[in-house]
Amino acid sequence: MTDTYKTIEKPSDEVLFKEKNSKFFGYAFPVQSENEVKEILDQIKKQHYTGRHWCYAYQIGTKTKIYRANDDGEPNNSAGMPIYGQIQSFDVTNVLVIVVRYFGGVKLGVGGLVTAYRTTAQMALETVEIIEKTINTHYLIRFDYKNMNKVMRVIKEKNLNVVNQVLELDCLIEISCRLTQKEEIFNTFNHIFEVSITEKED
Repeated sequence: MTDTYKTIEKPSDEVLFKEKNSKFFGYAFPVQSENEVKEILDQIKKQHYTGRHWCYAYQIGTKTKIYRANDDGEPNNSAGMPIYGQIQSFDVTNVLVIVVRYFGGVKLGVGGLVTAYRTTAQMALETVEIIEKTINTHYLIRFDYKNMNKVMRVIKEKNLNVVNQVLELDCLIEISCRLTQKEEIFNTFNHIFEVSITEKED
């Protein structure tokens, strides 16, 4: 089981691909949600308000992935899918790639469009640094204050990341661990008397 994924940390530089007077501007952005996709798309549309087509593709998620490809008025599968193909080719997720087309008066045909959108998406992804991150599971640990030392000892021994904590009479600590440690960490806490562990829903 793999517990890492590749993504980008920063937006790409703007790239430009020209074909028979048509201009294709390409961008890659890191995204965490579909709401973010909409916001970025709105910004790019404002920036390129005289563009003819704003085509894009994105992939979001690590354990389960969702993706969308949009041709924005170009012939079916001539823009969105070639862009998405590059996201797959670079093996990245939590990424949005947008290509804005300014029509130059000469039709490119479906084959020409596929090449232009694919090349622009590739150029955008080539300008960014691709990083590897770990896929983590988050757990909520509940216990009485008197059991604090037991819990903290395990957190230290297993080198776990504390995300949040509320330390009162009733204590709650949110921890994160790598996906490959998931079962081991659950079992360790589950066997400690008077300590409860539950997986946090995404």
